[in-house]
Amino acid sequence: MFRRGFLPPTGALVAFECAARHESFSRAAEELHLTQGAISRQIRALEDLVGVALFDRIRQRVVLSEAGRAYLADVRRMLGELGEATHRVMGFAGTRGVLDLAVLPTFGARWLVPRLPRFLALHPEVTINLAARIEPFDFAGDPFDAAIHVGQPVWAGGIPTHLMDEEVVPVADPGFATRHAVARPEELEGAPLLHQSTRPTAWADWFAAIGHATDAVWRGPRFDQFSMVSQAAAAGLGAALVPRFLVEEELASGRLVQLFAIPLATRSAYFLVRPDSQGRSALLEAFERWLVGVAGEERGE
Repeated sequence: MFRRGFLPPTGALVAFECAARHESFSRAAEELHLTQGAISRQIRALEDLVGVALFDRIRQRVVLSEAGRAYLADVRRMLGELGEATHRVMGFAGTRGVLDLAVLPTFGARWLVPRLPRFLALHPEVTINLAARIEPFDFAGDPFDAAIHVGQPVWAGGIPTHLMDEEVVPVADPGFATRHAVARPEELEGAPLLHQSTRPTAWADWFAAIGHATDAVWRGPRFDQFSMVSQAAAAGLGAALVPRFLVEEELASGRLVQLFAIPLATRSAYFLVRPDSQGRSALLEAFERWLVGVAGEERGE
């Protein structure tokens, strides 16, 4: 629990951050539309509270002291978190509920967002906020109601619900096969291959699945996200193994073509993960039922 005696006024913290950024009380006063004297008094009151000098006064300049530099990092973080928290709670105005979801960037943009209007049509007074997260995180430190996770059903402090398995297909730009004389699957061995960083064995697994084990599959550039891999393939940099549902738009437009009808089931799956430290809200339950239902429909269940 915090002690009120250690909580400085927010205005004093804002004045301190601004003065530290400019290394000037007068410029801080201009930015905050205050007088230089008001800034000076707020800084002095803050220094009296913490019991140390936050600035060294050198002639006409002010420079952060060692204590001031240490304090500034925490003050900036806390002011940022306070602003974000205030913005989030303002989002409740005129709604019957808000869901804050952490999503995989490509999955969120390519699969989830195009389907969200169907959920919002059923729950028109709900607001859904999405933020990109690639790795599992601590729900206690990040204020999310749930997260979309890919991999294994393992998340410390989280309860996963299976959505779909992952299946990748080989894709490339329309001229790729002609440029690289690729007519049969095994001939991809000699063509440029693109890799997704978190799936380092994907091409090796694909070649093993067609009965053509080779050491040539490890070469080629690597990309952090499927969106980068697919864009690189569309730009003609090489062939890529990507989940078909993440490149439906490119396949439909002809920017990408599926080279061979040989999909590969990976060891990964997609899950909706909710924190195990809190009860299930009615809104989160409704969203989970809907999401599982949509995923099942698209699997033909």
